[in-house]
Amino acid sequence: MSEIYPGALSLVADYFKVLSELSRLQVLCCLKTGAKNVTQIIAETGLGQANVSKHLKILTQAGIVKRTPEGVSVIYEIADPILFQLCDLVCDRLSVRLEEQTKQLEQFKL
Repeated sequence: MSEIYPGALSLVADYFKVLSELSRLQVLCCLKTGAKNVTQIIAETGLGQANVSKHLKILTQAGIVKRTPEGVSVIYEIADPILFQLCDLVCDRLSVRLEEQTKQLEQFKL
């Protein structure tokens, strides 16, 4: 990453900012199983309609989610599934860190 220009790093930072919000992650996890409309996303996430719509707009503008009009409805789906590889990598790393911290705490107890 040291060879990336500051302008490009700004785009990377913006991408991670989009992913840094819990409700948006919930929407993305919901879409992991396939394309859905707003009503389906609301039902699966428990989030409110205005909240889901706001986050879908942000995710769409960031190019993470794509929208396809179908009649009176709009279907949302993940634009690039590699996103979940990134999430898996982060989750795996967090799991390792948590395990290390647990071991350290157990050593203090002894």
